[in-house]
Amino acid sequence: MRKFGREINQRRAFLKGLAANLILKEKIKTTEARAKELRAVVERLISYAKKGTLAGRRQVISALPSAAAKKLFKEITPRFKERRGGYTRIIKLGQRMSDGAKMVFMEFVE
Repeated sequence: MRKFGREINQRRAFLKGLAANLILKEKIKTTEARAKELRAVVERLISYAKKGTLAGRRQVISALPSAAAKKLFKEITPRFKERRGGYTRIIKLGQRMSDGAKMVFMEFVE
């Protein structure tokens, strides 16, 4: 697990914000390390939402802001109804000019 130079509460909030942005915008530009950590979070949330159970809904609502949770349930989850996993794609872009960090686009498949 990558720590990103943050304490655990800061790291959770950071990943929550990234997940919300990915769900709301459906495509974000970020570093490769962030995208790889974010993939696990987002795919787990989509799997919870696909179950359709009350417990799954509560898991998603506790992990995301309300606008992102609504969009996940109404728009994104129905797209992946038949898919068993691999909901996101990471497209490598190259290095950032300022610090040389590897940059990627992260988006939903389909």
